[in-house]
Amino acid sequence: MSEPTPNAGKRFFNRELSWLSFNRRVMEEACNPAHPLLERLRFLSISGSNFDEFFMVRVAGLMGQQLQNIEARSDDGLTPGQQLAAISAEAEVLADSQQSVWTDIRYQLTEAGIEVLDADEIDGEIEAWLNAHFREQIFPILTPQALDPAHPFPFIPNQGSSVIFDLVRRSDREPIRELVLLPMTMPRFVRLPGNPARYVAVDTMLKRFSHLLFPGYDVLGSAAFRVLRDSDLEIEEEAEDLVLTFRSAIKRRRRGRVIRLEMEESISPALEAVLKEELGGSEALLTETGGFLGIGELSMLVDEDRPDLKFPPYTARFPERIREYGGDCFAAIRAKDIVVHHPYETFDVVLSFLGQAAADPDVVAIKQTLYRAGKQPQVINALIAAAEAGKSVTAVVELKARFDEEQNLLWATALERAGVQVVYGFIDWKTHAKVSMVVRREGAMFRTYCHFGTGNYHPVTARIYTDLSFFTADPRMGRDAAQIFNYVTGYVEPAGLDLMSISPRALRNDLVALIDDEIDHARKGRPAAIWAKMNSIVDPAVIEKLYEASNAGVEIDLIIRGICCLRPGVAGMSENIRVKSIVGRFLEHSRIWAFGAGKGLPSDAAKVFMSSADWMPRNFDRRVEFMLPILNPTVHDQVIDQVMVANLLDNEQSWLLQPDGRYARVQPGEEGGFNLHRYFMTNPSLSGRGAALESRKPVPKLSLKRRRSAKKEA
Repeated sequence: MSEPTPNAGKRFFNRELSWLSFNRRVMEEACNPAHPLLERLRFLSISGSNFDEFFMVRVAGLMGQQLQNIEARSDDGLTPGQQLAAISAEAEVLADSQQSVWTDIRYQLTEAGIEVLDADEIDGEIEAWLNAHFREQIFPILTPQALDPAHPFPFIPNQGSSVIFDLVRRSDREPIRELVLLPMTMPRFVRLPGNPARYVAVDTMLKRFSHLLFPGYDVLGSAAFRVLRDSDLEIEEEAEDLVLTFRSAIKRRRRGRVIRLEMEESISPALEAVLKEELGGSEALLTETGGFLGIGELSMLVDEDRPDLKFPPYTARFPERIREYGGDCFAAIRAKDIVVHHPYETFDVVLSFLGQAAADPDVVAIKQTLYRAGKQPQVINALIAAAEAGKSVTAVVELKARFDEEQNLLWATALERAGVQVVYGFIDWKTHAKVSMVVRREGAMFRTYCHFGTGNYHPVTARIYTDLSFFTADPRMGRDAAQIFNYVTGYVEPAGLDLMSISPRALRNDLVALIDDEIDHARKGRPAAIWAKMNSIVDPAVIEKLYEASNAGVEIDLIIRGICCLRPGVAGMSENIRVKSIVGRFLEHSRIWAFGAGKGLPSDAAKVFMSSADWMPRNFDRRVEFMLPILNPTVHDQVIDQVMVANLLDNEQSWLLQPDGRYARVQPGEEGGFNLHRYFMTNPSLSGRGAALESRKPVPKLSLKRRRSAKKEA
């Protein structure tokens, strides 16, 4: 990476601080009165889980650089130490905000009949029931450990919670210090029977019933604490056996160095000193809170059976086009390319595609990438059934999918036992492309059917992530997909791809060429526009090219859910760039790129692409990704006139990025509110409608004139 320029901080936002800003937007949804109460709590818990992962990976990486005296600066010009100082300050503000939001939500939950009890609220019948529950269900699991020269401080696993006690023996007033680790498998809360719903945190119970655990002792002081450890896996480039290497690395991760130590605000100086000394507190970032430790674990409360406090249930649609062919995926795809818009259209269509391939005697081969498949076995079972039916099945299992490594190892073992050819891809690159390829004998020839996705083959996340699934029998796409698989399985360099572009070979260069085309259109007086939707934009070369395009007069609208290092709206640099972030009921995850091609946007002539990649250095340089053009007219219209336009129109769950890095929530104007997610929940998609297309509801359009005026008003 080249050294940043002296003015880098004026041209780029810091990656880590931008992520913290995204997590604040997630947390802000917990304050949104438009959401039901338990959904607000869900947003808060998600922000807590995100926060943990940020420390375990991103902060851990910066601390590692600092410990090794690596002074490599970020693209905005900051050293690791400077970034850590800025992160620490911003993170503490965010952590305090999370606690404040929890206090507010907790009060409203109580009003709604869901109580979280403190120790001083445990009395009467509640105390009697909890006392019996503690003796029978919790006491046998706990293992108190004395802390003295004969009993060294125990290992606290990553994300482990514990309670430390200062005790004194009544008989001789001898002091003793004890630690009780809360087992990771134990739910954080205990729910009392009946209604109203009443919950007690396990650490609260442990303190309340400490006399049962330590009979004959008086408690002088106690405090709960929680540990976050470095969770990034380091893999040797010359690993001889990647599977064994990952199994060892996963074990090491659980014992990584402490990155963050969270303690109760009421902790005594003596107990705090012990924790700092034993857990590397001199190097870890410390947090003292008077609220709840482990905000992410509040997710257990969201499971309470209160439909009145949750979003109305939504049942995803199955594409009518495939139903018109009697459920025959191959016949429907053979007739016309189809795009499926998740989660509004069900992921079951992907499972049906794979299930039909496994059962069809004319299918001879299946090739499948697996990045994050989750714990549900539908995709794995389809591949196993195909292999057991005698088909040639190849699965590219990515072991480096962070926090899914262990599950992916289990799936790989199950697949291999069934006769699937399992390939782990490159040691130093991740295979992030989502591709499924089915080769079918049809008469005297073979036809290839492909599925390309912007999201993972994960049945659970497909219900909450907005993604595109593209099905095609275009032989050019089939040939390109085959070359991608050969590249990953046999390191065979792709030669002359027909339609697609892949990283780390040419994706950045091909993207830059598309931006250059728009610059050329603008300089020659033709309409020039770029619309792009993705999770993050970080790559400095692409950002600089977008600045160049802005200065040339290209109108650029970016929908970036998470990290954005590009600084929009700066005169003479990015005044023609507008960036918005959408945070709502569903997680925006699809990657879509559109270029006006001299006609402006939206238009039939626009060049439209879907991809598995964000615009980040890792996606361009260290991952196998794809970018494919959308050529079918109906699919093209859906992606441009429906998906992208609706994203740009949304004014109920959108935030605009300001030149100074702040995000301002968009407010509905005189024309009223438009909610992207609600629109797609109530309006069918174009591509999957089949014969019903004639009676479809009109799709909102967004003219260039309207877009520019909206931009000026913002």
